[in-house]
Amino acid sequence: MAGVFVNKYLHSVTLVDSKCHGCTHCLNYCPTEAIRIKNGKAHINPDRCIDCGQCIRVCLNKAKKSIFDPLDELKKFKYKVALPAPTLYGQFDNLDDIDYVVQGLYDIGFDYVYEVSRAAEIVTEYTRRLLKNSDIPKPVISSACPVILRLISLRFPSLSEHIVPIMSPMEVAAINARKFVLENNPELSYEDVGVAFISPCPAKVSYVKNHPENRRPIIDCVLSMKEIYFNMISTMKRENQPEKTSRAGVVGLSWATSGGESTAIFNDKYLAADGIDNVIKVLDQIENNAFPTLEFVELNSCPGGCVGGVMTVTDPFIARAHLQGLRRYLPVTRLSQSSELEKEGIPDDLIIHTPLEERPIGSFDTNDRVSISTMARIEEVNSILPQIDCGVCGAPTCHAFAEDVVKGKASMEDCPIYTLPKFKSGGSK
Repeated sequence: MAGVFVNKYLHSVTLVDSKCHGCTHCLNYCPTEAIRIKNGKAHINPDRCIDCGQCIRVCLNKAKKSIFDPLDELKKFKYKVALPAPTLYGQFDNLDDIDYVVQGLYDIGFDYVYEVSRAAEIVTEYTRRLLKNSDIPKPVISSACPVILRLISLRFPSLSEHIVPIMSPMEVAAINARKFVLENNPELSYEDVGVAFISPCPAKVSYVKNHPENRRPIIDCVLSMKEIYFNMISTMKRENQPEKTSRAGVVGLSWATSGGESTAIFNDKYLAADGIDNVIKVLDQIENNAFPTLEFVELNSCPGGCVGGVMTVTDPFIARAHLQGLRRYLPVTRLSQSSELEKEGIPDDLIIHTPLEERPIGSFDTNDRVSISTMARIEEVNSILPQIDCGVCGAPTCHAFAEDVVKGKASMEDCPIYTLPKFKSGGSK
């Protein structure tokens, strides 16, 4: 149909059809109503999916999974760079020195390790500078969690101008790492260097895979933190004292948990929320101008922050405790003497100049008149449904089912209650 939004977004959350029993568990937990049950199997609507991993988290049959790059993908590169997310340090028991983790990455075949924690400290400093600008819309919303970006683009497009226009720590780490490697290895070309991010969640896989087509990818592979953990654990021997190679501080490590980014910007007018349901409530309130005095908002889709990602190994509460213990051995930051940090302002190459692409799920056509007419028909159909949100029709709510009917994706007869003679004749719902 002409004018209908076409979504080419690549997703990392997928369904293992053979394991799906059509139990509707995921149907009830999806925050964007992206899942339907058809012919006894779940189906994910790519136009609505935000790759939050909630369906992976709640599926009793392990029928949902994340797609990521295997470690062997790096074999095609001459020089291999690891970008470990701060969450990785919290996965290990009895760890009192993060240099063991950095050394473990070298031991499994990486040629260079650039910690995303370090890039997080750089982004923290630039965010502090950004907040001093009185011209930017407040509150400023962190751009670190890709789920939040996708969610705003789909459900809260009016808030897109509030997003921090600075690249995420993952991207800053990739840029700085490749620059360092190429400067110190002039015999290598851009394509010779394989940069791999070690991710705690599927959303960051999707974020990397959906880079602009007119730009060379700055990250070549996204690896599962769980897979890397099991590759590393056998090489990390306590008797082998690692070299002092880590360049991360407390500020960078803190980004792994909810509130860590906020507390580091030295601004008490902030709010930090985690868990997708809480995040949606906060965005609703920001859209309604319920927080007029706030200056910074940190939102994490995963419970507890990135430590709660579905591609991790350790329970998020235990991982948080591990990270708290590690902070005792670290300086607050290691950036004071860094040449990577500009003395003033924010480097132009780290600023996001392309606005967030808005894909509102409440719009059904690029023509406003057609869209409004469609919404009116949906409300009309919804008004004659039982409003019990039982899910038997395969949709999560009666309103979602009404939308499916109007779009031609479902029939009124798919609602077993609607087909009852008593209901059709106007009897009690």
